Amino acid sequence: MTRARLFFVFFLLCCASLLVGARQMEWAQLLSSSGALSADAWLTLTASRLPRLAALVLTGVGLSVCGVILQHIVRNKFVEPATSGGLDAAKLGILVALTVAPSAGTAGKMAFALAFCFAASLVYVALIRRIRFKNTILVPVIGLVYGGVLSAVAEFYAYRNNILQSMQGWLLGDFSKIVQGNYEIIYLILPIVALTYLYAQRFTVLGMGEGMATSLGLNYGSTVALGLMLVAVTVAATVITVGAIPFVGLAIPNLVALRYGDKLDRTLPIVALGGASLLLACDIAGRLLIYPFEVPIGLTAGGVGGVLFLMLIIRGRR
Repeated sequence: MTRARLFFVFFLLCCASLLVGARQMEWAQLLSSSGALSADAWLTLTASRLPRLAALVLTGVGLSVCGVILQHIVRNKFVEPATSGGLDAAKLGILVALTVAPSAGTAGKMAFALAFCFAASLVYVALIRRIRFKNTILVPVIGLVYGGVLSAVAEFYAYRNNILQSMQGWLLGDFSKIVQGNYEIIYLILPIVALTYLYAQRFTVLGMGEGMATSLGLNYGSTVALGLMLVAVTVAATVITVGAIPFVGLAIPNLVALRYGDKLDRTLPIVALGGASLLLACDIAGRLLIYPFEVPIGLTAGGVGGVLFLMLIIRGRR
């Protein structure tokens, strides 16, 4: 699929996302110059549909870019925040914030999530570098086990503090609660994507390995730290806003790399557009499956991403 076709598909998905919902909305109502329905339609569009569309696009872009960064740092195509413990660490950070600093606002909770995600990512990278797996399939398996341990700690912590039910409902990926005024922190993803594109060449060199990167004059340690910080900020912003959404950062970078290669300064825009399109498609499917009710996107994206993950593993083994 060429870039023009991908952009056309993305445009169609954006239009569909604006029109699909429990409340039917017609463009004729929006263009009407008078009437209560017109005002109500504009309110639905500006307060709910457009914020939801912006959150979907930015979350898809951010998670797919996170996957690219982690895959170049670890030098493994099956790594992303959901398979390296990042999402589970962010959830644990938010739970700690709810008990340690209950009066903290969204920014305070995000700071806890960011710190926990960054620390967990450092531990994961250090673990992979120390063990030095030769089988590429074992790297994400270790990440899934690591994430499972962090998730178990988070659930035990929530159980001890009597917030288990709120954690399970709040941290499941869901865009239905996105309205104007409670999602704007997701715009932090924009500078993250800009920085990733600015350092795209360095992340490409990073994927060649520490020895090669150092010989080419790259400060390996600081570049890895920068990449993990960009990932932590993105994961914290998405988890605090819409909850945990797995496998987006795994499927899209692999599909793009199969067709366009691994040179980030050329493929990063395609990865970003593909991640946004995948999340839009999963969200539209979730809104239509049991219409007028809604399936959380954490389930639809997890199902689609999980199938793609298994297909990529099978292809890798062959």
